[in-house]
Amino acid sequence: MDRHRVSRRRARPSGRRPLVYAAVASVVLVCGTAAGAVYVKAQADDGPDLVSSSSPPAASPSVSEEATVEPVTAPAIDRDALLAEAMKSVTVQDGAKVSAAVLDVDSGESASYGEGAFDTASIVKVDILATLLLQAQDGDGELTAAQKANATLMIENSDNTAATALWNAIGRSDGLDTANKSFGLTRTAGGDGELWGLTQTTAADQLTLLQQVFGDDSKLSETSRTYLQGLMSEIAVDQQWGVSAAADGSEWALKNGWLPRSTTGLWDINSIGRVTVDGHDYLIAVLSKGTTTKTTGITLVEGAAKAAVSAFQDTTADKVTAAATSTD
Repeated sequence: MDRHRVSRRRARPSGRRPLVYAAVASVVLVCGTAAGAVYVKAQADDGPDLVSSSSPPAASPSVSEEATVEPVTAPAIDRDALLAEAMKSVTVQDGAKVSAAVLDVDSGESASYGEGAFDTASIVKVDILATLLLQAQDGDGELTAAQKANATLMIENSDNTAATALWNAIGRSDGLDTANKSFGLTRTAGGDGELWGLTQTTAADQLTLLQQVFGDDSKLSETSRTYLQGLMSEIAVDQQWGVSAAADGSEWALKNGWLPRSTTGLWDINSIGRVTVDGHDYLIAVLSKGTTTKTTGITLVEGAAKAAVSAFQDTTADKVTAAATSTD
């Protein structure tokens, strides 16, 4: 385990002639009749009516008819399809699995790829500290000096001993599960006993957790969020990989997790955090399992993080259509 969207029915004046108005631009109504097509053009003008037709109408339109204009709504972009398309370029070893979830903080749009539960490994350390901070808010509002020291070691250096101390302090899985219910995580379950690294979670739940850490609509106070964000921005040099690969330079805050499973010899490699790309902030969670080496797992996670961001960058019509078609 590591150290880490008119009908406009204008009320008619008392005059005998119906007035047809256009709200913004000219409206052309095409009506099929026995004598042929009738064209009625209404000008956006408060003067006399302007009505013309290509042929005499068989019957005048009923005075009860209304001119209706339907607004043109841009089609929603299928971000999941774009992410799935982008993930085709990411190499996944036979037998390995990967899941990713991403949120564009500015637009509020999100995308996800893959499913299923994964071991957290050391990314659970963010959850442990968030739980501790929430418990402190409900109590005296402050962490002790020892807790702060352990929090720094646990997040910045991914120290396991410090993590175990704080895991015990929050009441192990019971404490974590209670806090996660408050945070809105629905598919995360704390590990048995002191096995915090075997906590089970999903990419979607980790994205929810990141929103608690980095978003304003959070159960954590601004002070707590700032504190945790600060630690995630000071990760030890040898652990600066994962979602940071998608960021512009050092514009990131993260926590990674890596765990060789003794039962299979295969690796769990995970990364969660916030990255800034071209002035946009993204929250990203990437979980993986089943790679034969740590290096292969890191490459997989970093590729998935880049794919996650790309789902919000190139949204030309051709690419959106191709992505939607390829996932039908």
